[in-house]
Amino acid sequence: MGEAIAARKAPEYGPPQRNLPKGCRHLSANVKLLEELEDGIGRHDRLMGVDLGTKTIGLALSDVSRSIASPLETIKRTKFMADAERLIALAKEHGVVALVFGLPLNMDGTEGPRCQSTRAFVRNLEKLTDLPVVFWDERMSTQAVTRTLLDADASRARRAELVDKMAASYILQGALDRLRRL
Repeated sequence: MGEAIAARKAPEYGPPQRNLPKGCRHLSANVKLLEELEDGIGRHDRLMGVDLGTKTIGLALSDVSRSIASPLETIKRTKFMADAERLIALAKEHGVVALVFGLPLNMDGTEGPRCQSTRAFVRNLEKLTDLPVVFWDERMSTQAVTRTLLDADASRARRAELVDKMAASYILQGALDRLRRL
């Protein structure tokens, strides 16, 4: 049992080493389907959910049994490098082995400017870390969380403080639920 854990490759938090054929720089070695991710992670490895907004980045963390997603932190966006360094530092601190990014698809399932922005962020992040990334459909996540907070009678200020990290938790919980059914 101990040998199997030791033999599993630990995630790299530094710049990834890739050998892509010339002209294939657009290919992503780290972006995976949820089904592919399941085979590459250990039983007690944690995942991090990411809700990428224009002003903030909401983060959530799974428990070690990957049953429950909990809100972690909201990063106030500044510059890409500062945002990415904070995200990577938190991933390292909590022993995260993969990131689940919410992909803000349009209601008809097409990708708009926000999806392109999220994919660009992930492309740039891949230059800094080898952590695998999974995209998860996040349609209506912020609205669902806002409704929940309104039902809980949270003030406007409290909703603004919580909505992003709770949306990340909502996104991650959806991915965790799907992983359990695989």
